[in-house]
Amino acid sequence: MLSADYPPAVAAANKRALEIIEEEPSRVRELWEKRDYFQSGLESIGFDTGNSETPIVPAMIGDSNKAKRLASRLFEEGVFAMSIVYPMVPRGEARIRNQVNVGLSEEDLDEALGAYEQLGRELDIV
Repeated sequence: MLSADYPPAVAAANKRALEIIEEEPSRVRELWEKRDYFQSGLESIGFDTGNSETPIVPAMIGDSNKAKRLASRLFEEGVFAMSIVYPMVPRGEARIRNQVNVGLSEEDLDEALGAYEQLGRELDIV
C-alpha cells in the first residue's frame, strides 16, 4: 500500500456519500437552492461573488489585508469562512471562501448574510 492511499474508512464514506446522492436527489436540489439563496443575498448586499459554479460561493474582496480582516471578524460573529489570498490566488484577487452545505438552515444563511452586511460596511468593502 502506498502512503498516499485513502484509508478504507475514507473510501467507504465516499462510496456511501455517492450512494446517498443517487438515492436522494432532493438533497442535491436543496443544496443548489441554498447556494443560490446565499449567493443572491451576498450580491444584494453589494458583494461580487465571482464566477463559481459550485457550492463554494466566493465573496471577492481584492485586498488581501481586508479579506483576512473580514474572515477574522466573521469568525468572531460565528461565521466560519476562509480568506483566500496570494499566493493561493493572484495578487489583488483575494476573496472569502464560503462553503454552503445542505445542513445549513435558511436561518443560518440569514445570520451569515447579516454578519456580511454589518462587517462589509464596517470594513468599507460594500
